[in-house]
Amino acid sequence: MIHSPIKLRHLVAFQEVARLGRIKRAAEALSITQPGISKTIRELEDNLGVKLFERLPRGVQLTPAGRTLLRHAAPALRSLQEGIDAIRQDSAETVVRLGALSNVEGGLLPEVLHALHCRHPHLRMEVDTGTSAGLLARLRLGELDLVLGRLSEAEEIRDLQFEHLYHEPLIAVVRHDHPLLEHGQTPDTAALMRYPWVVPPRGTTLREQLERFWVEQAATPLRLAIETLSLPLSTRYLLMSDAIWVTPRDTAREGIATGAMTPLAEPIEIHGGSVGFAINTCQPSPRAVQFFCACLRKTASRYQDAAAGP
Repeated sequence: MIHSPIKLRHLVAFQEVARLGRIKRAAEALSITQPGISKTIRELEDNLGVKLFERLPRGVQLTPAGRTLLRHAAPALRSLQEGIDAIRQDSAETVVRLGALSNVEGGLLPEVLHALHCRHPHLRMEVDTGTSAGLLARLRLGELDLVLGRLSEAEEIRDLQFEHLYHEPLIAVVRHDHPLLEHGQTPDTAALMRYPWVVPPRGTTLREQLERFWVEQAATPLRLAIETLSLPLSTRYLLMSDAIWVTPRDTAREGIATGAMTPLAEPIEIHGGSVGFAINTCQPSPRAVQFFCACLRKTASRYQDAAAGP
């Protein structure tokens, strides 16, 4: 039972400050004064007997106690809002809110969604893309039902439940008539570093793995042409240039199958990262999400057999 001094306004204010990271912005979002929201947060901290935020020169960040409260409060507030919305609507659509990383956009996810809609055509998917840090933060806030992709290395996953599906390595690919392929020999590391590279951006787990590879090789490319997670941009640029694209295998699967792209023999990873999905166990799992997860597991089982090769 909720302790009586803690009101709904306390939890709403707390969630907005946690989401936006600044008292002023949270006050604007809730259409209240900055002193008013500061007082509300102080009341909540006094009632709980703990500090929920650390004050920084620019904004605030959650304390360990704050992260714990957010993990439970955000799904509860979301469930309350859904109940209110359900009362207001005669019939609510069945929706799954999915966060997807770039490594599943090109192969696994379209297959899963096709299988899902063959069995449950009434379900609607809301798919948002982004970095693992951003999507997992939204999952923790209750804004997403689950996040799918290569996630196990992400620091932000520590207090969420992760289910492994299969391993997928990073590979380096080039266009089919790239100069590196002219003599039919495996290019050495020095040759690879002379060409421009298309790589994941800084701050992503994919980039961290790539940088470990550079350290192991004691070499870095002379030029990074593009740092992006955009699959259309990376694909088009690769096919019209001499760039080397470092990407999870699944994103280049179609290009390799059609012969437009060729994987280089030099491995970026031997074993590969763990692809799976994360859920927040503190929020309810609607039947629509359960249907999606069932289709996801069945489809992903085919990828396990292909894990050994590109």
